[in-house]
Amino acid sequence: MTRTAVLDVVGLTRGLIGEHTPRIRDFLRTGHHAVIDPAFPAVTCTAQSDYVTGRRPTDHGIVANGWYDRELSEVQFWKQSNRVVAGPKLWDELRALRPGFTCAKLFWWYNMYSTADWSITPRPMYPADGRKFFDIYSWPYDIRPAIKRDLGEFPFAGFWGPAAGLRSPQGGPDCVTRWIAASARWIEEKHSPTLSLVYLPHLDYNLQRHGPYDPRSAGHPPRPEVVPDLRAIDAIVGDLLDFYAERGVTPIVLSEYGITPVDKPVHLNREFRRRGWLTVKEELGLELLDAGNSRVFAVADHQVAHVHVNDRTLLREVLDLLVSTPGVADVWDLDGKVRYGIAHPRAGDLVAVAKEDAWFTYYYWLDDAKAPDFARCVDIHRKPGYDPVELFLDPALSPLAAKAKIGWRLLQKKLGFRMLMDVVPLDATLVKGSHGCRPASRDDWPLVISPSALPAGELASTDIYSVIRDTVLGEKK
Repeated sequence: MTRTAVLDVVGLTRGLIGEHTPRIRDFLRTGHHAVIDPAFPAVTCTAQSDYVTGRRPTDHGIVANGWYDRELSEVQFWKQSNRVVAGPKLWDELRALRPGFTCAKLFWWYNMYSTADWSITPRPMYPADGRKFFDIYSWPYDIRPAIKRDLGEFPFAGFWGPAAGLRSPQGGPDCVTRWIAASARWIEEKHSPTLSLVYLPHLDYNLQRHGPYDPRSAGHPPRPEVVPDLRAIDAIVGDLLDFYAERGVTPIVLSEYGITPVDKPVHLNREFRRRGWLTVKEELGLELLDAGNSRVFAVADHQVAHVHVNDRTLLREVLDLLVSTPGVADVWDLDGKVRYGIAHPRAGDLVAVAKEDAWFTYYYWLDDAKAPDFARCVDIHRKPGYDPVELFLDPALSPLAAKAKIGWRLLQKKLGFRMLMDVVPLDATLVKGSHGCRPASRDDWPLVISPSALPAGELASTDIYSVIRDTVLGEKK
């Protein structure tokens, strides 16, 4: 077997590789590369599931980062059990083919209760008194105390939210990704896995905040705001390439999706509410989506929305509305879902795809004063859809006021009081980059770079399964 490390550089595209990424550029020039026709939807959970099963969502069931559970009548996002991904996984096949094969999953998603030998993933602790403690989950359990002793606490606050990708006293603007990279080295030095799957998220944050480039600029150079991020991830990847080379490990660099500039948030749930199709209930003076009692509602995830039509008599009317909504590029019924590999019971009755310069919000309230309390917080599990506005601090707060508010909230938490870290704005126009649809330019597609030969032409997302498998098995193209 060929020991292999797969470095998942989130958001990396051919268009971003250049003067600011000299190590990745050199790795591309001296090896082989191919663009990946992105998974649909082109989001983390679906792309990674395509990669590790070699199948589409119709088969593995991961139709987005979250979906509507029809039995519970609840929207659920960012679940972590590997058992929600149907079918055998890459490491299962390799273990069956090669006794002695081992696998480490380092911050790849669906990392809990998988059959990988070693895994680490973000996982807060929630005591019964309502507090929340940032932490990680590991398997085996003894990794957790040992790695925190050697590397320090995982800088969880930088993994997502307003602090993600920003400069931090814990190690600069890339401290989270550096910690993950250090965890990959730690696992390699102690266990020498046959296959390491390493998730490096740093580019994801500011590419969504600022967009990757100005679409009006000739040649589409990276925005100045993301240049430091390109340099940071290049240094991290370069260090890992050197480390693995010294230990005789073959590296593969790939990405899950490309992020494109956006300036058009689309509020489908608000449109449904105005037509009397969506139901909200008032609790403590604020509004909550009641999905189980709604005739129509959307589960929004970046540039894809799963639209559930509980009242089937409205199906034609909903389809016509979606097709005519500005920012919507396409709408799929069952035939479309079958054609694009997303015909799974978790998918919406209709699947709406945004235009490349648009994205879908989960917003359903018509008055910000009635927005639920979690709307102004980083709360990825309670929100009935993905919310990239969580990357921002409320611009209505001055930097000094924001710092004071955060400090006061942290003091309240330390003293044991209940508090809301309500510093997130409700302005979807702040978001300047998104993903999920299939970009028109292949320079905005994800890619794979390998020192070994790759199949000719562009690859399907499901082809990554065999690329990794064949590398580990030492099979030539």
